[in-house]
Amino acid sequence: MTATVNPAVTTLRQTAESEYAAELAALAKVDDREKPPRWRLSPWAVVTYLMGGKLKDGTVITPKYVGNQRLIEIAVATLATDRALLLLGVPGTAKSWVSEHLSAAISGDSTLVVQGTAGTPEEAVRYGWNYAMLLAKGPSKEAMVAGPVMRGMTDGKIVRIEELTRMPSDVQDSLITILSEKTLPIPEINSEVRATKGFNIIATANDRDKGVNELSSALKRRFNTVVLPVPDSLDEEVGIVEQRVKQLGRALEIPAEPPAVEEIRRIVTVFRELRDGKTLDGKSKLKQPSGSLSTAEAISVMTSGMALAAHFGEGTIKANDVASGIIGAIVKDPVQDRVVMLEYLETVVKERDGWKDVYRACKELL
Repeated sequence: MTATVNPAVTTLRQTAESEYAAELAALAKVDDREKPPRWRLSPWAVVTYLMGGKLKDGTVITPKYVGNQRLIEIAVATLATDRALLLLGVPGTAKSWVSEHLSAAISGDSTLVVQGTAGTPEEAVRYGWNYAMLLAKGPSKEAMVAGPVMRGMTDGKIVRIEELTRMPSDVQDSLITILSEKTLPIPEINSEVRATKGFNIIATANDRDKGVNELSSALKRRFNTVVLPVPDSLDEEVGIVEQRVKQLGRALEIPAEPPAVEEIRRIVTVFRELRDGKTLDGKSKLKQPSGSLSTAEAISVMTSGMALAAHFGEGTIKANDVASGIIGAIVKDPVQDRVVMLEYLETVVKERDGWKDVYRACKELL
């Protein structure tokens, strides 16, 4: 007799609607507020799901986004209208994370995704063809291959477009008719797909990285833009990193203790100081590296450190477990960034009380 394997146990990364199914179900149970057409939850419940809280039945909803609640309220209110939503911010400000969880809470499906790259073709936004059927029978509905946008329009669901500004400009502009007319023309068969209520688009973009294609003014006008800022304070960023590292540690089944808050605080301090070009006390100016040093990179450094500590250390994160991650995140340019890192080590880290282990571990690798 073959044992049944739970897919959630074997899947490397679950979708938001799977991982947080219990929370979404608990919210749906107590949610007695009005819902827009085809929404699984009311706007109030969607915001509660993103920001966290305690329901009247005692269920605790974990926060998915740590930051200004008003920004999430504006994003949700936008999606309740016929306007598309553009989440804008520098790398690592949780744009994709927020996009995924908004889709999960509203549509119960966060998998309708178009990933923007320099090579994204127009077919990824519109539709493709089954070429064997196309050659055999010519253009027809049966020969069409619906993409995420077409499926979202038909089913009345949220569609996510990641890294919109990485797409070529002509591919970006193929969204204009979809957003303004809520229609996807299919000229090959003299037809069209009209959007069902509940359909909308959440796009994410940043203007910091290389390879960015500016959005046309015509396309910008069809989005409501919400800018997600970097965390305001050191404590807020430490809290975000701590929460995500614990979640990833459980999901990846890393057999190590979650890092202590003070260890996380040191990494976040390094990233914030180099990102801002000055020490936290404002007394010393610093050279800035070429990378963004985002919160997401701090999370990656700590997660990698956990894996090193678990498999090649004592199970508790130490400075030598995170040193390679710190250097990898900072030294993107082997000449310019190495100078920045060395100067920071000698003028700041070496002189800071309790940081000698970080200084030694990093210096050994440079």
